[in-house]
Amino acid sequence: MGQRRSWLIGGALTTLVVVVALVTWLLVRSEPYVAPTPTDAAPTADPGGAARALRGLEDAVTQRDADTGRALAPAGDSGAGDLLAGVVGNAAQLRVEEFTARYVDQVGAVDPAGRWQGAVDMTWRFEGFDADPVHEEVLVTFQAEDGTADEPDEENAVGIAGFGGGDRRSPLWLSGALEVRRSDRSLVLVAGTAQEADLVAGRADAAVPVVQGVLPAWPGRLVVEVPASEAGLDAVLAAEDGSYAAIAAVSASVDGNLTPDAQVHVFINPSVYDGLDPVGGQVVMSHEATHVATGAPLSSGVPLWLLEGFADYVALRDVDLPLSTTAGQIIAQVSRDGPPDHLPGQAEFDETATHLGAAYESAWLACLVLADQGGQDALVRLYEQVARRGDLAGPLESLFGLTEAELTARWQQRLRALAA
Repeated sequence: MGQRRSWLIGGALTTLVVVVALVTWLLVRSEPYVAPTPTDAAPTADPGGAARALRGLEDAVTQRDADTGRALAPAGDSGAGDLLAGVVGNAAQLRVEEFTARYVDQVGAVDPAGRWQGAVDMTWRFEGFDADPVHEEVLVTFQAEDGTADEPDEENAVGIAGFGGGDRRSPLWLSGALEVRRSDRSLVLVAGTAQEADLVAGRADAAVPVVQGVLPAWPGRLVVEVPASEAGLDAVLAAEDGSYAAIAAVSASVDGNLTPDAQVHVFINPSVYDGLDPVGGQVVMSHEATHVATGAPLSSGVPLWLLEGFADYVALRDVDLPLSTTAGQIIAQVSRDGPPDHLPGQAEFDETATHLGAAYESAWLACLVLADQGGQDALVRLYEQVARRGDLAGPLESLFGLTEAELTARWQQRLRALAA
């Protein structure tokens, strides 16, 4: 026991001598003491470096310089380089104007390799087609070149590794090299083959005069975007998975903004659209073009039966098909269950509804009843007045001499006759 006590005392004295020596060295040395940097320090984001990278992207897009775009990728990341070069190539074909990209904030954590996502406020406009710039907050993936962003002032400390993801919209033109087709009527962006782009562009061009045949004041200028898959469509529109599983195409504001100056494009779901026959594919395109011409995605005052029925009225006006084909689903439903007790509304047009096709056909037939009663011009004026004022009863009475109940009764009578 005595030996152990002596050893403890000796050890304590030794420690004391070491501490005194260290303190003495700290007091007499000339240079300031700097604590060593821990070797396992977590990497941090570099907003300044990200902002510089985004300025480089602005320059590459503005100057249409694919090599400059490629150089913005993280060192050794050829995939990101190809992506950025493709984006610049898209910008040249789409004639992207007024492009800006401003770093807003970090989103989520920085991974051990120094990669993180940042929210970036972007603006752009497709010259000749978008009247005003689109404003979109896009997620951009950044990569600190050394993994830790230890040199934030270094000119190329941060690279751009990707675009999109999360709960924000992922613009199609930032997804990689696209097939682009431009005419004086339409602009088409396709994440697919040249053959697919030619097919969609032909239908987009054909849709413009179809719509102008009923709405001659519409100048055209239709923009159609075709992602590579249904999942791609969900990403472009920031929709939940499967939101458009039963939909061939949708017209929507590009950035989700519903103000009158928002830019509206047609977005195709290739999983459904590619399975349509040529006539069906053209009808869908003309239907969506009608929505663009009337600003339907920006209007909340038009009843769904009128909104969708009018678009089908325009798209089918010159299609030479029998009613047994164009109204086959609603005819079968009426033959089985009798006519619906009301014009189709929100429940019938829900994307998950069992008889969605029948809802569109029945809405179209309601518009046919009106056109037969008062003529096409009266139907157009009805749509315009309801869209402008949000009131159906007044224009329906003044233009057609009908109440909604009387229209519903005539519509039901037409359905019964077709199903007989």
